[in-house]
Parts: sequence; C-alpha cells; structure tokens
Amino acid sequence: LLSLAPKSATMPIALPVAGRLGGLPSFAAVAVAVAITGIVGAVLADPLLRLLHVHDPAMRGFAVGLTAHAIGTARELQTHPAAGAFAALAMGLNGVATAVMVPVFVALLPT
Repeated sequence: LLSLAPKSATMPIALPVAGRLGGLPSFAAVAVAVAITGIVGAVLADPLLRLLHVHDPAMRGFAVGLTAHAIGTARELQTHPAAGAFAALAMGLNGVATAVMVPVFVALLPT
C-alpha cells in the first residue's frame, strides 16, 4: 500500500516518495500506479473533456497535467501552447503537494 500512496505524482517524484515511505519504488512505477495512471489519463482525457464541454485550453491543460502527469502534459503541448503550459504547472504543483503531504498523511495513519 505504501508503494501506491504517491501514484498521483509524476514518476521522478513518486519513486523517491514511495521508497522513503518504505514501499517498493519499482512497484510504484511500473506494476500499478504511476505509469498506468499517466497512460489512462492521457488516453481518456480528450474524450472525457469533450463530453463535459470543456474547451478552454487553460482548464483542459490544468486538468490533464494534474491527472495524467508527463504523458498528458506532452499530449496537451501538442494541441495548444497554453494547454501545455497549464498542464506543466499543474503537474509541478501536484508533485510538490504529493512530496510534502503524502508522508505527513502516512505518518498520521494508525500502525
């Protein structure tokens, strides 16, 4: 479970956080968490955002960067420069929040 805790961050942040928590960084990266989250987010983001009628590049970029990490950010950068910029911003903010908050929440869990 500790390997899955940082799955919402991008790979370079999730691996050390998982290791620091006592999880397995390799499991966090490949088996379940980070890679699958990024790939699924990048594949499903465009159809889902179209279905929800989200057309603003800033909103699309921020949502995709927050959920689909670097893969989604690269995809949004291909569609619109503003979407790529907001995706990179969201990915960075999510990484910082994950690196700071996940260890705090894990420390608060009862053992």
